[in-house]
Amino acid sequence: MDLNQLADKRGARKNRKRIGRGPGSGKGGTAGRGAKGQLSRSGVSLLGFEGGQMPLYRRLPRRGFNNPTSKRHAEVNLGRLQAAIEAGKLDAKKPIDGDALIAAGVVRRVHDGVRLLAKGDLKTKISIEVAGASKAALAAVEKAGGTVTISAGKSKPAAPEKKATKQSKKVEDKGAADSADTGGQDEASD
Repeated sequence: MDLNQLADKRGARKNRKRIGRGPGSGKGGTAGRGAKGQLSRSGVSLLGFEGGQMPLYRRLPRRGFNNPTSKRHAEVNLGRLQAAIEAGKLDAKKPIDGDALIAAGVVRRVHDGVRLLAKGDLKTKISIEVAGASKAALAAVEKAGGTVTISAGKSKPAAPEKKATKQSKKVEDKGAADSADTGGQDEASD
């Protein structure tokens, strides 16, 4: 048998249905959509429209609040850290930070920083850098002889300062010239 003799089994491949090709095709007219006009086209914008009546999504009250400045932290428990150290994924002798936690598979993403929580037991002395920690977690790390460094986490870039425009410079220069002129007149009048 040669490559040119290979073929699929009968019925394995089926031709796609060609719609809108006349009444003889069985899918002519509305081409399977069952409607005329807007509903037969793509991009229909009828969802939520109630014939001019105030739609349901506008009749219902708005609830809740989305804080635009909220931070999202990756939470790590002490027990999870201890398990990673025992498994050899984390080296307790080196400082532990977000990159080390990602490399060890403890967290997938750091987001706005790592927050240390106290669930589980920590028996190993570690030095860890996090964006935040609970009081119980701090106490547990210090009890094991380790240290916790709390950093600011990821910082957003500062907004650039506005540069002085030519017009504002002219106004400042004119103001300085006016004050110099009035100062000279006052001295002359004395």
